[in-house]
Order: sequence, then C-alpha cells, then structure tokens
Amino acid sequence: MASANIHAVELVFLLLLVFVVAFSTLARKLQLPYPIVLVIAGLLLSFVPGIPKITMNPDVIFLAVLPPLLYSAAWFTSWRDFTYNIVSILFLAFGLVAFTVLGVAQAAHWTFSGFDWRLGFVLGAVVATTDAIAATSIAKRIGLPQRIVDILEGESLVNDATGLLALEFGVAMVVQGQTPTLTSGVFRLIYLMAIGIGVGLVIALIVEQLHRHLDDGPIEVLLTIMVPYAAYLAAEAANASGVLAVVACGLYLSRRSTHLFSPDVRLQAFGFWNSFIFALNGLVFVLIGLQLPFVMAGIREYRLPSLLLYGALFSALLIALRLVWIYPGTYVANLIRRRVFHQNEPRPSARAIFVVGWTGMRGVIALAAAVSLPEALANGSPLPQRNLIIFLTFSVILVTLVLQGLTLPPLIRALGLATTGGPNTEEREARRLMLEAALKHLEEKRTADESRELAAAYDDLDMHYRRRLAFSQESTTEDGIDAADHARAIDLSRQLLRVERRTAVHLRNQGNINDEVLRQLERELDLSETRLDAKSHD
Repeated sequence: MASANIHAVELVFLLLLVFVVAFSTLARKLQLPYPIVLVIAGLLLSFVPGIPKITMNPDVIFLAVLPPLLYSAAWFTSWRDFTYNIVSILFLAFGLVAFTVLGVAQAAHWTFSGFDWRLGFVLGAVVATTDAIAATSIAKRIGLPQRIVDILEGESLVNDATGLLALEFGVAMVVQGQTPTLTSGVFRLIYLMAIGIGVGLVIALIVEQLHRHLDDGPIEVLLTIMVPYAAYLAAEAANASGVLAVVACGLYLSRRSTHLFSPDVRLQAFGFWNSFIFALNGLVFVLIGLQLPFVMAGIREYRLPSLLLYGALFSALLIALRLVWIYPGTYVANLIRRRVFHQNEPRPSARAIFVVGWTGMRGVIALAAAVSLPEALANGSPLPQRNLIIFLTFSVILVTLVLQGLTLPPLIRALGLATTGGPNTEEREARRLMLEAALKHLEEKRTADESRELAAAYDDLDMHYRRRLAFSQESTTEDGIDAADHARAIDLSRQLLRVERRTAVHLRNQGNINDEVLRQLERELDLSETRLDAKSHD
C-alpha cells in the first residue's frame, strides 16, 4: 500500500514537471511570460478527464516552497537599489497592504452577503500580498525602467510579512473572538520584524563562517539549499517573521558572496539555483490553475452566474484599491525621499504610477493563505464563508495574472514607458575602471620585476588588456577596429571554439583521450564561449 502511494506521488510529480517543460516551451514560442501560460494551462488541464486532482497543501507552500523563492529573490536584489528605494517600497509593503485590508473589510460587508467587517478583514489580509514574478518578467522583457522594476521586486519581498501578520490578526478576531488593540498590533509588528530580521542575520553570520572554511562545490551548493529553510524555521520557532528572516539572510549573504565563493563554486551555485527556482515557480503556477475543481467543490451553495459576478466585482475592487492608493502614496513617498533623504528624484509621471498600480498581481501565497484558514471557530462551528473566501482569492489570482499580465505589455508601450535596449553605462564604466586598475598593477609589477625572461609575457598581457580597454570605451577602437569588425571577430572566435570542440570529441571517439579528459576540455570551452556571449551583448 505504501509503495503504491509513493508511486502515485512520483507519477503526479513527474506529470507536473512535464507540464512545466511543455508549457514553458510554448510560452517562449508565443513570447508570453511563462507564469501566465502555466496558470492558463493548469486551468484548462483541470477540465481534462483523468487528470489527477491535486490539492494544494498550504504547509507545503509555506514551509517547502516559499523559503527558497524568497531567498533567491533577495539574493538577486541589489542592496544599493533596495535601500535607495526603501521609502517607496515601504509605502507599498506597509501602507498599501493596510489600505487593502481595511478597504476590503469595509467593502465586503456591502458587496457579499454573510460578511461582516471581521470576515472582510480576513479576506483583505488573504489577498493583500502581491506576486511580482509575472510582473517583473514582463517588465524586464519589454524594457520597463529599472527603477520601477526595483520597486516592484522590493514590494514583493516585504509585503508577504505584513500580509501574513494581518491574516494572523484577522484569524484571531474571527476564530477566537479577540480584537487586538492598536498598541498590541504595533508591538507585535515590531517584534515580528526585529526578531525576524535578527534571526536571519544570525543565521547569515553562521553560514558566512562556514563558507569561509569550505571550497567544495557540491557541499557549498547543498549549504545554500539549507540556508533559507534554517532561517525560516528558526524565525518561526521564535514566533517571528520567517519571511523577513529569509529576506535579511539572503540580502546579507548576497552582499558577502564575492568573498565567500570561489569562481568554480559560484558557477555551480548559479546554475543550480537558476534551474531550481524555475522548476519551483513553474510547479506553483501550474498548481494554481489545477486548483479549480477543489475550489468549485466546496462552494455549491452559490449559482455559477453569481460566483462569476462576485469574482469580477472583487477583482475590480482590489485593482481599484491599489490604483486609489498608488497616486497619493507615490507622491508622499517622493516628497519624503526628496525632503528627508535628500534624494534628487524627479516627480514620477502619472503614466509610470499607473503602471505600478496595474502590476498588483496575486499568486500562490494568497491562495495558500486562503486554503490555510481554519475550518472551524473556537466553539466548533464552521468558519463562515471559508469556501467563498477561497473562491474569491482564486478569482483574483486568475484575473490579475491573466488580465493584467496580458495587458501590461501593450499598456507599457502605449504609455511610452518601454525603453530600448542600449549599453549599460554603469557596467561600461566599471569595466573601464577594472581594466585600468589591472594595467596599473601590471605596470607596477613590470617595474619591480628585474627578470628579462618575463618581458614577452608582460608585453603580451599589456597588449591584451589595452585592447580590451579600447573595446570597452568606444565603438571604434584605437586599432581602427569598429563595432561591426568586433562582432565578426567574436563570430570567428565562436567558429574556432566549435572546431576545437569537434576535434576533442573526435579524439575521444578515436580512443586517444578518455571521457574525463573530454569533460575537462569541454568545461574550458564552455567558459570561453560564455565569455564570448557576454562580450556580444556589451
């Protein structure tokens, strides 16, 4: 019996991965963000007879899926940009979450029968957090200004904690009949944040010391997998925010990673995490679509037209609440940044603010929060409107991901906010300074070294770095090689690498070298080709 259950789980997991691969490939061909395609695909698959009915376990989402997703997002977040935009981020992660919860609490009583302000508070807390994966994947593809992308990513990192805290208060009010005071709420928020961040930093410091004594790719990659779970569970054990613990840990270790990882370990870790996070996100978005039978099974007391109307009204309400908050919130945040923090930030345009308001997409955290609601009150009676809350949450996820996600690209283009790809001035300046520093060090070493035997080596290195410096400064170099010739030279270099690769494979096939030697040679060729790819995008 146990063996049969294990095989069933393996089959379902394999089937989900097949869905992710197939529909992600379709999304690439259609040039659509993969989260949107995967959600629609999961929704359509839920109607196919014989497809396994897969229910979402909120414990799996919160304990197994959320920590690595948060950790990866924090790792790839720029600490400089995060702190620079912190005022705007907090206005969204705290101000907008509170406004959404209170707005839904007031509106739900008038919109849905059987809701009082407390149930409305719970519903608002469930849907208050946004999922920026779809929004930022679209924004980066079509060239939305990086400042907007940074703010959206920062919002999604922090608002999970505030939304889950609001849900904690809402459940206490409905299930236990407790009404927390403003003072207790503020103290709980401070404790949640301070202890959560503190736990995350302590875990990060411990992990930093471990990395300093290690230089083994598989061991260090395994350690990076353990870190987000350790931070999350430790903070939860302290009754603090596991979300903020993971975010703090990821931001700190990312900042220190240059000194912790060797180049070989860094390449291995990046390759693993890139695939791991893609697989997790893919599974999550397919699972969202597949939840339709589970959602509909528990809400038979409503007719379908009424449900569709409720879903549309509630989705419109959430979109409207975000747009209502975003304009005054953005202007006040901009005023604080200019007056208090002395940031020379221009007043944001109404078009840019509208785009930020239109990217309030909900995701798996909202659905997991809805499913995690207790089924009964403290007195044993059923939790009122639990099934309707789950349905409304599911509706909001579909509407915001699909409707807003598909309309975001044409909206950005229509508003004239799409930027054309061009050279990254920060990157170009950094390359110039790095090469100049290397040339200066080379000259100092040449002057101090009295050995004549190394004169040719110094000359060769000097020529190599000066040529790279010339390429990095202008489209036409000092040697008269223009950008088109540079591109042809890169293409020729690729051809030469392919010749080397074919020769190495031929030697292996002839038995002149073994497979281990071939893999070592291929690794060197792969790294060389990766460098050429980076140069071709400069």
